[in-house]
Amino acid sequence: MIGGVDAGTLAGLFGVAVVAGCFDAIAGGGGLLTLPALLLAGFDPVSAIATNKLQSSGGSVSASIAFARRGLIRWPEAIPAALAAGGASVVGALCVSLLPKSALDAMVPVLLVGIALYFATARRISNEDATARITPKQFAMTLAPAVGFYDGVFGPGAGSFYMIGFVTLLGLGVVRATAHTKLSNAASNLGSLALFAAQGVVVWPVGLAMALGAFIGAQAGSALAVKLGARLIRPLLVVIACAMAVRLLSDPANPLRRAVLGFLGF
Repeated sequence: MIGGVDAGTLAGLFGVAVVAGCFDAIAGGGGLLTLPALLLAGFDPVSAIATNKLQSSGGSVSASIAFARRGLIRWPEAIPAALAAGGASVVGALCVSLLPKSALDAMVPVLLVGIALYFATARRISNEDATARITPKQFAMTLAPAVGFYDGVFGPGAGSFYMIGFVTLLGLGVVRATAHTKLSNAASNLGSLALFAAQGVVVWPVGLAMALGAFIGAQAGSALAVKLGARLIRPLLVVIACAMAVRLLSDPANPLRRAVLGFLGF
């Protein structure tokens, strides 16, 4: 037994993390695979979420390194946003018990569907940069900490929210926006991971094994993202955003689901 799981289960979790890391580096959403896998392996929800933060940190750091090596990160723009996101994620994790999770459960699926529709229909989405609507400093003071805070509180869809901001507000092309998203993702993941580690709820042997898998997968995913660009990232973003929305709405306790079913008389 390693970290409370047998070797076969650990190997399975490692494999899931490799696949999730690949998807995460391209369009996010790797947690759709890894978090259910941890729960199925017998982890309680708190330990599963904390351990998942460790594995996702491995993937986002790996993707950030891969994109940086290809010169796709503009550091003067990216670092302030990442620092703001990381700091805000710690605050968000501290405020988990103070915020109405039911409101997030209802709101996030709607936002994710909106993001999917935007990337599916917007004509200007391409690999080329466009004119920015706000400055990098303004971005680091507004959307970056807002998404980082959300990532610390709740998490699903954070990568999609970063992505839409980098594309629509800073005018980055899809590949460069993906690179900047992974850096901000890494910062907010590491911020909330630090808090979970301080609370002693991370299962380190399992988390480190999955982080290694995510690191390997993210290297492959980032290479695919650079090679295929918007042809791959755009449709995968649409699919991942919709999948996350469906996953959240599949919970019978989701207030939006209950409200819609109640309205329809079910």
